[in-house]
Amino acid sequence: MSATDPCPPFPPARTSHDELEHADEYDAPGDQEAESLLHADHQRPSPNRAYFIRSLALLCACSLSIGSHYATYILGPLKSRLAREMGTNNTEFSLLISAFSLNSTWTPLVGGVLASRLGTTVTSVLATGVIFLGQACLLIGNLTNSVRLMAFGMFVFGLGVSPLAVVQETIIVRFFKSHGLGVSLALGLVAGKGASFISALTSYPLSQRFGPHAPFYASTFLTAFSFTINLVYVFSSKWLVRGSGTELEASEIHAEAHSRAASAADMSEADALKEVAKKRMVHLRDITKLGDVFWAYIGLNVLCGAVWAPFTHLVANILQCRFDLEESDASTKGSYVLAGSVFLYPIIGMVVDRVKKRNIVMKLFLLSAILTLNCYIWLALPPSWTKSPMPALISFASGHGFSPLLLVVIVPRIVPLKYVSTTLGTHKALEQTGSTIFQTLAGLALDIKSKKSAETLSPIDGDDGDVQYLLNAFVILNVFEILGILGLSHLHRKQQATAARRMSALLPTAVDESDEEPLEPQPAKEPRTDENWQAESPEGNQHRRSSTLGRHGPLSSSSTLEQSIPLLRGAGSRSSTVRGSRYLVDAVIEDEPSEPPTQAKVLRTKAEVRRGELFSVMCGVLIAFAWVLFMVTAWLKLRSKEERGGGGKR
Repeated sequence: MSATDPCPPFPPARTSHDELEHADEYDAPGDQEAESLLHADHQRPSPNRAYFIRSLALLCACSLSIGSHYATYILGPLKSRLAREMGTNNTEFSLLISAFSLNSTWTPLVGGVLASRLGTTVTSVLATGVIFLGQACLLIGNLTNSVRLMAFGMFVFGLGVSPLAVVQETIIVRFFKSHGLGVSLALGLVAGKGASFISALTSYPLSQRFGPHAPFYASTFLTAFSFTINLVYVFSSKWLVRGSGTELEASEIHAEAHSRAASAADMSEADALKEVAKKRMVHLRDITKLGDVFWAYIGLNVLCGAVWAPFTHLVANILQCRFDLEESDASTKGSYVLAGSVFLYPIIGMVVDRVKKRNIVMKLFLLSAILTLNCYIWLALPPSWTKSPMPALISFASGHGFSPLLLVVIVPRIVPLKYVSTTLGTHKALEQTGSTIFQTLAGLALDIKSKKSAETLSPIDGDDGDVQYLLNAFVILNVFEILGILGLSHLHRKQQATAARRMSALLPTAVDESDEEPLEPQPAKEPRTDENWQAESPEGNQHRRSSTLGRHGPLSSSSTLEQSIPLLRGAGSRSSTVRGSRYLVDAVIEDEPSEPPTQAKVLRTKAEVRRGELFSVMCGVLIAFAWVLFMVTAWLKLRSKEERGGGGKR
């Protein structure tokens, strides 16, 4: 660009792939040049080669969670057997499950930040390594008949489970964000869900056929397998990224910058790359500015955690007590609640990608909540009326069979791509918080027996009144989940309408320049602080790029609404901003169901940001409560082998 040019050159036309790769703001042409440096030495791969390499990346991502999902669900079908052979009661069993989910109340937050800071490769190795270590401790505890060591193993195991889930989903979003994300996420998650179903189906038969320790050996072997596959992914990650033309992570850009800084001739390029990497860094405090829709989504996760996970671990014992089933029959039937995901994940993934109807995800989510509610109502009715648990199990398997996928698919629709990993981490943390609290309370409730029944029941069996209260609680929580979905849908539509009105108001139609306020001189560039924080997204960048063209020249007849938006961050638009508001963030607008969603800026008022700060404090308090509840219960209720009467009967 010559010194006489009146304005900087505009970015050249890009393909949709390029637009997704350049997710940072175009504050200066240097950012464009820095981005181009990342791919200067690499030729764009052919579509067939990119598809093949993305498939390999998906295969690796699927394999990462097989071991952890299998290990998560081996205990549920073994509840009665553990009580018989080790003398555990309901509270101790619930503490085993809660020990695993307890660390998941905070590790997903760290996992999301680590994924954006250290990269998915390093974070995934840490997660799978910790999972393998925890399963080894669980196996040793089972071999030595120590419930306390088993609880410690589950505690260590839980350190890695949620960060691994966040990393796995981030990897899939990274490689497939513009290549059928719904189906790709479904295929990525169905491997883990399939392992969960196989675990619940086979753990009790394995203990019968090969001895009581066989399920624990199997889970330890599979976690070692996932760790090995993870090492393969780490060593091939650079080839996978380059070969598929995938956007580099902040950690990878830093590494590229350091390698180029070794050469004096490349110092300017290294500085430019470091600036791009800095823009892609995520701070956890930024979630307070993501708006009411984000916090409604997080609150919904707490309810989902309480409604879903505890039931999948307790269902076999509930069926055994409620319908007088044999232990093996209850275990087999209980495993059916995990079968729906194996079949429904791919189907719902294709529906989300191909059915172009407004609010389709919310409608499916509401359907799933109604199906799980039907399950709890059926089980809560007197068994003399219902006779069989199968309608309830089918209803739960159908509803829970696709709802976790929808919780993930929603994320790119409510936050910018930059914050996907952090939002996934927050969603996992609060979902596990709800699960931990309700799982612990459920165990305590099932151990509250009348004096008369306490003399006749085994330590693992609650009387029918205890089970009835538990099922009633599931019904109430499920109703609140439905109300939460309706509230989230309302807030999402409201935000879309607000963003659409702002987009329409900013169209440059018949502007009388004589009425405009004189422009104040702007500083060259201020450092990013909380006072000028602004969320970023690829679409937002395209708005800014195309709007610059709109101001400096006439729009072509084929220009779209998205291409007609004025530069929101420019001097002219800043003067029109409501002065009582501080934050501009991206929001999705679905103008036509058959068209891709566009994005526009919406204002976050100070009141909304303060609500975000309040909700973040409430989430912290809820996580702290889960920890206090678990620690106090474990201190009072976990017994040694001698206190359990020698470990039960063999």
